[in-house]
Amino acid sequence: MERLISILKIGPVFKYFVRVFKKDKNGEFPTSSNLRMMHGINKISIVMFLICIGVLVYRAFFRG
Repeated sequence: MERLISILKIGPVFKYFVRVFKKDKNGEFPTSSNLRMMHGINKISIVMFLICIGVLVYRAFFRG
């Protein structure tokens, strides 16, 4: 049971979201142009996903 709980932990996922949307002021993570592009594309995809979730919720409640 403990192994299943450790597999299903989603804390690192939220830490990644915070890291993507926050500037690295301490030089803690490596940077390169490819990595910055990847994080930029991830930002766009996260925002699009949240917009789509909002549209689905809207349709579910207001279209009946």
